[in-house]
Amino acid sequence: MPQEFDAYVDDYADQHNKSIRISGEAPDFFANYKVFELQKMAQKWGMGAPQILDFGSGLGNSVPAFREHFPDINVTQSDLSLDSLGRAKELHGGDEPQIKILENRILADDNSFDIVFTACVFHHIPHDEHDFWLKEILRVTKPNGRLVIFEHNPWNPLTRHAVRNCPFDVNAHLISSPLMSKRLRAAGWTDIKTTYHVFFPAILASWRVLDPALGWMPLGAQYSCSGRAPAV
Repeated sequence: MPQEFDAYVDDYADQHNKSIRISGEAPDFFANYKVFELQKMAQKWGMGAPQILDFGSGLGNSVPAFREHFPDINVTQSDLSLDSLGRAKELHGGDEPQIKILENRILADDNSFDIVFTACVFHHIPHDEHDFWLKEILRVTKPNGRLVIFEHNPWNPLTRHAVRNCPFDVNAHLISSPLMSKRLRAAGWTDIKTTYHVFFPAILASWRVLDPALGWMPLGAQYSCSGRAPAV
């Protein structure tokens, strides 16, 4: 998998822009809304300055959003691809820590993070490896810490169109929110919650004030699935 993404390090932004053109938005919009939603969750959980791991951070698309919405912390970036981590540092600078993800381990100690955040990563992981990585993420999460997974919603036709036309999604396998929830629970996570996001394209942006009220409706372009690590 790291070699697959290394091939797109140089033109990732261009390919990504093309694939989501139908939404009328740029990639920054999608990165920002996810981190903004994460900030609201962290506040709800009473986490003022949590230690956060961005699992599968790639080229650091979420770095600017994290700096805006979590200005008092340095989010740890992590990825299988050293080329991607290197390019993230070139693109965004800063002193955010970076750690390597090996084929079978996150290079972090047990109970290291309050929150693990991952944005549209799991559809690139073979489904038979989901249980392993959900348990490995649980290992590095503190007791009562949280995992927040954002993923493409396969029930949204525009999402399926975008994924179908994205070169680096050629080997992707979308996963529905009920199945993701089931896998989280099987891996040992508790208090599973799913929320749907991004119901309106840019041309209907004024309607997005309705998004919070529609979070229950499985038609959003993406969804978030969160879980809590057991207390002990």
